[in-house]
Amino acid sequence: MKILSYNVNGIRAAMKKGLIDFIQSENPDILGFQELKANQEDIDVKAFQNIGYHSYWLSAEKKGYSGVGIITREKPLEIIEGMGHEFFDKEGRTLIAIYKDFTLVNTYFPSGTSGDERQRLKYEFLDFYFKFIAEFKNRYPNLIVLGDYNIAHTEIDIHSPKTNQKSSGFLPEERAWMTKWFANGMLDSYRHIYPEKLGAYTWWTARFPSVRIENKGWRIDYVSISESLKENLLDAFILPEANHSDHCPLGIIFKT
Repeated sequence: MKILSYNVNGIRAAMKKGLIDFIQSENPDILGFQELKANQEDIDVKAFQNIGYHSYWLSAEKKGYSGVGIITREKPLEIIEGMGHEFFDKEGRTLIAIYKDFTLVNTYFPSGTSGDERQRLKYEFLDFYFKFIAEFKNRYPNLIVLGDYNIAHTEIDIHSPKTNQKSSGFLPEERAWMTKWFANGMLDSYRHIYPEKLGAYTWWTARFPSVRIENKGWRIDYVSISESLKENLLDAFILPEANHSDHCPLGIIFKT
């Protein structure tokens, strides 16, 4: 089974840049989108139906902001919208698909780059999310938690760790949260396969186009899997050549 994650930074814009052709070429079984920046009625859902996917969407109440979606070949047993937090659910941050052998949690973590208030909300999200997943795992132990976490975990996950010590997304508190996350039953699928690989980034600032060409990026998107699925993981990968967004897709291959 092939599962992809992709922060598209506006799904309508990404579709204009050839997203559907990319999906057909990669042929994933499941793809989780983050940062839709669109309401469901504004998304060309038929385009995904026409290439063989069921699609599910959770948009933010605020227009043109946040939002997550899942397209899948196999219809899930159940879809859960949100995680029971009124504020963050209104921002359209978590969409869950339950299958027979595993449960997929697609999440767009908040960014703290716009100021102290959003950074405070990011920490609130991290605290709530950790507890939510810990409790959720009691009922659904085989989890795949993919998405844009908006945190670079270690120094090899960012092109310039020394100059970003005080940057949101690489703050000590955020990195400590990631360490705790991976110490409590979740596995970083990419680092499990490629523990020391350098230059493996999933986001490059769009403010300076040369940054992507020079690969001065951050790895802030992840596919985390439960330790219970470790033996099923066959490969993990990042697709930097896909250029529909300021992020790139990433994914895993695993056996059910």
